[in-house]
Amino acid sequence: MTRIDAKFADLRAQGRKAFVAYVMAGDPDYDKSREIILGLPGAGVDVIELGMPFTDPMADGETIQLAGQRALEGGQTLAKTLQIARDLRSTDNTTPIVMMGYYNPIYSRGVDRFLAEAKEAGIDGLIVVDLPPEEDDELCIPAQKMALNFIRLATPTTDDARLPKVLTNTSGFVYYVSITGITGAANAEATNVGPEVARIKAQTDLPIIVGFGIKTPEAAEAIASVADGAVVGSAIVAEIAAGKSVAEVLAFVKSLADGAHRA
Repeated sequence: MTRIDAKFADLRAQGRKAFVAYVMAGDPDYDKSREIILGLPGAGVDVIELGMPFTDPMADGETIQLAGQRALEGGQTLAKTLQIARDLRSTDNTTPIVMMGYYNPIYSRGVDRFLAEAKEAGIDGLIVVDLPPEEDDELCIPAQKMALNFIRLATPTTDDARLPKVLTNTSGFVYYVSITGITGAANAEATNVGPEVARIKAQTDLPIIVGFGIKTPEAAEAIASVADGAVVGSAIVAEIAAGKSVAEVLAFVKSLADGAHRA
């Protein structure tokens, strides 16, 4: 059982929904990013998505693209991102950490080396948005052999013919993308999301976590009420981009977490 599996089992036992927060590692700089990330569990975050900055983030909207650029310009590397995870693990051995990003930096580092380092750093799962199920031998299967969850995205365009393929080898949870398009592009609507979550649940026992387009505590509550939890990324990254202090960013995160936990 991974930390992700344990976290969702604990949440189920409590009758609570999950709040998942995405933060780009190294944004706006290493030290502030590290301080924010280490503060996320105390702000009520159940699962941390740790963004890996990349030069060509095709699935991301402007907010997260700019965060990645700031991080890269500040000297953020994959090694530094793993170090932030190690630092969190020195004080917190239960909050799951999922690294989210693109395959190129992992491929460049070498899959075996990356997986060994990720495991040693305390990473629990991976979301690699540009590796479809047809490429499972590249990273998904090796990751699962290292007891790392490989989390897949399902979208409004993932029909019933495609869904079983998407769910094959997926573990930890399913990340349902609530809107078509890129991150931060529109608002998620619970009335649209609910039937889609039910459709996916008919084919898997994994938790379904919904992200994209969730920007307020009220939206987090509404989405979490029809799923197993909510993910917020762009709205948090926007607070960081606005120059908010670490305390202000974490207060905003806590408001979102409180919303999801009310569901």
